[in-house]
Amino acid sequence: MSESQTRSTLFSRGSWAETARISDILRKETVGGALLLIGSVIALVWANSPWSDGYTALRDTTVGPASLHLNLSLGTWAADGLLAIFFFVVGLELKREFVAGDLRDPRRAALPIAAAVGGMAVPALVFVLINARTGEGALAGWAIPTATDIAFAVAVLAIVSTHLPAALRTFLLTLAVVDDLLAVTVIAVFYTDELAFGPLLLALIPLALFTVAVQRRVRSWWILLPLAAATWILVHESGIHATVAGVLLGFAVPVMRSEKAGGPEAGPGLAEHFEHRIRPISAGFAVPLFAFFAAGVTIGGFSGLSTSLRDPVALGIVAGLVIGKAVGIFGTTYLMSRFTRATLDSGLAWLDVLGVALLGGIGFTVSLLVGDLAFGMDSLRGDHVKVGVLTGSLTAAVLAAAVLRMRNGAYRTIALTESRDDDGDGIPDVYQR
Repeated sequence: MSESQTRSTLFSRGSWAETARISDILRKETVGGALLLIGSVIALVWANSPWSDGYTALRDTTVGPASLHLNLSLGTWAADGLLAIFFFVVGLELKREFVAGDLRDPRRAALPIAAAVGGMAVPALVFVLINARTGEGALAGWAIPTATDIAFAVAVLAIVSTHLPAALRTFLLTLAVVDDLLAVTVIAVFYTDELAFGPLLLALIPLALFTVAVQRRVRSWWILLPLAAATWILVHESGIHATVAGVLLGFAVPVMRSEKAGGPEAGPGLAEHFEHRIRPISAGFAVPLFAFFAAGVTIGGFSGLSTSLRDPVALGIVAGLVIGKAVGIFGTTYLMSRFTRATLDSGLAWLDVLGVALLGGIGFTVSLLVGDLAFGMDSLRGDHVKVGVLTGSLTAAVLAAAVLRMRNGAYRTIALTESRDDDGDGIPDVYQR
């Protein structure tokens, strides 16, 4: 067997079923990304208008029962409550990918996992190098530039009208989902100031009952919703960020149908059912509303922007998102190709990988969340963090758009190949070879 025959291929086409599923997810995320951008723009305009006090008053309005320690501001409800819905979908998606998706094959899973790890480690290192001597607790923000916002990223793809190949879209989505899981792990481990073991142990009870219910294929909201809410409240009381509850609940949901229900061949399992129901709520409501409450920072014109970006923390965030993410994702992918002697799939070039790596530098949602946890929502440095996240994400988006547009002709050719269906059976011919 020749050397070329023994080499593996990076970004090879997956199955049609998985490609169709990923395309459907990204269409929903595109709409969510547009709403996210709208919410962020409204917040920025309002926070920098003569009526900025109204925005602050709305964000800081406290609601909820004090007896349960849930008399929280609307901004905190958005960060702790609405993002738990987002992370529930992340848990569902990640479990679905590794149980029933193309990534159940370790060889296909290795690349996006490694790229996600590299795409978190290098930005964190860049931030630490810039802020090693800053002091004043600056290093608490090391995790801010490590996140990737898939909704924002696919919105950029829609805006620049690029026909990104299916394999690269799958890679981007999977990388972002793994990135989100690692991010919530970082939040749980490094941003928990005080841990109350009593509520944490009690949280295992509703979580276990929720797990038993979904394993028995219970779909009744009046059973599952109270159990999920109880899990969220107790995790919140424990001191661990409540979004962790969302991931744990997502992991509990079974992916495959039971044999009694017809087995895997009988259609989507409970995880996919929940994902279809909850993803529109997450992408269309939860994340945009969080962005509205998190992105409103009073910049103070060009001088205020300049002052914010002179803060080493903001500079570290921008450098981490723009340079660190690109180097981490691209560098890890390139090293894997060298060590495994793998080649890029035909039609693709390393410039495509660079474009996707730059897209990974759009941090936004989770970056804003980590920034609030690291420095507080109302602090001066917290405002600098928001400016850094916005600047870094927008810069990464512009650079990614420029790189990917250069290759749009090649993408259009690949898209025609991936959509051609001469036999008219509803499945593109390239997926039947």
